[in-house]
Amino acid sequence: MRLLSRLVDRRIAAYQRELIEIHYAEVENMYRQMRGWRHDYHNHIQLLKAYAAQGEWDAVLAYLDEVETDLATVDTVVKTGNAMADAILNSKISLARAKQIEVRVDASIPVELALSELDLCVILGNLFDNAIEASLALPREERLIRVYLDMKGTQLYISFTNFAAGGKRSKSGGRFTSTKGDGHGFGLVRVDTIVERLGGWLSRNSEDGAFTTEILLPIPERKNPPSAPQGIT
Repeated sequence: MRLLSRLVDRRIAAYQRELIEIHYAEVENMYRQMRGWRHDYHNHIQLLKAYAAQGEWDAVLAYLDEVETDLATVDTVVKTGNAMADAILNSKISLARAKQIEVRVDASIPVELALSELDLCVILGNLFDNAIEASLALPREERLIRVYLDMKGTQLYISFTNFAAGGKRSKSGGRFTSTKGDGHGFGLVRVDTIVERLGGWLSRNSEDGAFTTEILLPIPERKNPPSAPQGIT
């Protein structure tokens, strides 16, 4: 039993290291793109001035549209108030959009959280990765991920919704089966473990092709296990 426990702990530790390395690589790529755009900023301005001096206003407008599109791919679109959440969400949004997946995010974390950056990384990263993986099986025009983070009273509410091919997902052993096949889904098990350890609440639902995960996590002042807020069952 002890040997098995050690093996599981080693697998979890290796998984956590891999997850953090992936997230940092994604964030670094995002900021590399931003630095590249800033480096080119002077050239953009000089070209626009040249067009304006020649009265080529159509060219100015066309170039501004091109620059706006380019900037949209590297813009930090989410500012939650939590640095780790911002890094993870923005890197995953960049990754999803590169795969032609629409992402809609409404996120705010105005208080100090009662969980480590590693736990937050595991929860948000795995939920986003799972949503991206499921979305890729759909036609481009049907790909959509909705993310919502905010306070519900004294608890942090996290919601991820994505559409998936094949309609309603099936359950096995009380859990929804992974879209990645047998041997996968370890990331979602880690999410469940963290939520349970923190005294949180988690719900997964699959209806009409939409798969939703909802989580409630306590903040430092909260000492009792949270209950589902009104309207969540």
